[in-house]
Amino acid sequence: MSSHRGTARLLVTGALVGTMTAVAAPATAADPESTTTVAVPSETVIDFGDVIDIDVDVDVDSESGSAPTDGTTTLLAKRATSDEWREIATNSSPLLDFTGVRPRMNTSYKVAYDGDKAGSSQDDGYTSSESDEFTVQVARSITRPSGGFAITGKVRPRYVQKKIVVKVSRKQYSGYTRYRVIRTDDRGRYRLDLPRRKGTWFWSFQTKGDAAYLPASFRWRTWVS
Repeated sequence: MSSHRGTARLLVTGALVGTMTAVAAPATAADPESTTTVAVPSETVIDFGDVIDIDVDVDVDSESGSAPTDGTTTLLAKRATSDEWREIATNSSPLLDFTGVRPRMNTSYKVAYDGDKAGSSQDDGYTSSESDEFTVQVARSITRPSGGFAITGKVRPRYVQKKIVVKVSRKQYSGYTRYRVIRTDDRGRYRLDLPRRKGTWFWSFQTKGDAAYLPASFRWRTWVS
């Protein structure tokens, strides 16, 4: 009886050994490279209607890694009158810049890179990253004639029934005192007939600034012999 139990025990042991096989672990992708996104505008103060370009640089944080060429970058904007970030443009490659961007008022911008997932253990993967935000300030535009004593023009945008402060001085760069305050009409237009004072006089016209726009201004010269 003891011999039979021993044989059975050996058979069971042999069956267990026969089912064991070597299984290799699946290959896994390497950890993604950490990235940094930098966005630099061509201008930070512009006149209403002007455009800017935004230079974008997405690079890896390590010294040995290579910069990503795949993935998308998105330009986000937040206007001075809003607390919400909005996507306004997307590029199909981190190598591309954003060009011809037209801020309509004082606006903050930032660029987000969405990263890139490695397809295999031989490929590089990249983490997402976001640039620091920056602000582009927009000055209202004010038109004026090419010469004369009748000064007419228009202020854009959104400058209806608002003040323009007019100052005068004998000197071009200093000594200005208030002459008059005029207002635009319901279309943003203005008009002022300057006095024909003897000699040379310098005049300053300036609008008010607000949270959305920088003030607009210009200087004028009159001369009567």
